[in-house]
Amino acid sequence: MGTNQSTGIDERLQALLIEALQVPPELVTPDLQFGDLPQWDSMGHMEVMILLESTFGVEINTDTIADLTSSSTIREYLKENGHV
Repeated sequence: MGTNQSTGIDERLQALLIEALQVPPELVTPDLQFGDLPQWDSMGHMEVMILLESTFGVEINTDTIADLTSSSTIREYLKENGHV
């Protein structure tokens, strides 16, 4: 069951990043980080954060925004906060 939950969060996070950054799916990898794509700049990062809040129902403060700079850190944040 844990694997299905992880897969679900991975798929939802990938879809979120594709939408926020407006990139093709093949560019959104599990190790994608802020700055790896031209679209994931400061404006793209804010779009990612806005979609995270609306999609997963989390409230992200400024300290957290600065920490969530990769697919893996976002995934871990969602898991730690029970959003899987």
